[in-house]
Amino acid sequence: MTWDIKDIQKWGWRQHPLGGVIKDPGNSCQFKTGGWRTFRPVRDEEKCNQCLICYVFCPDSAILARDGKITGIDYDFCKGCGICAAECPKDAIQMIDETMAKKDNAGKFR
Repeated sequence: MTWDIKDIQKWGWRQHPLGGVIKDPGNSCQFKTGGWRTFRPVRDEEKCNQCLICYVFCPDSAILARDGKITGIDYDFCKGCGICAAECPKDAIQMIDETMAKKDNAGKFR
């Protein structure tokens, strides 16, 4: 499909095609969205007091928790917004450049 958009500045709202329509609610788990992230959150387990504030504020549900404790970060869905780091009262989450992320011998990012 090709659109003639030469007069797009004059279009009214009815002429614009619908975008961002979610036809099947709850389908976000089918689409991994973390691939375009620029910064990645890395949690310091020693600083973390398990307050779960990052879990509550994460707009992508990328902070993983079980039994009242943070268990990790789902990088497949984390978009790197940094809200978790900004809200953490203990500075236990740092945002690092995605290209600088490296795994240690235990497979954890540092």
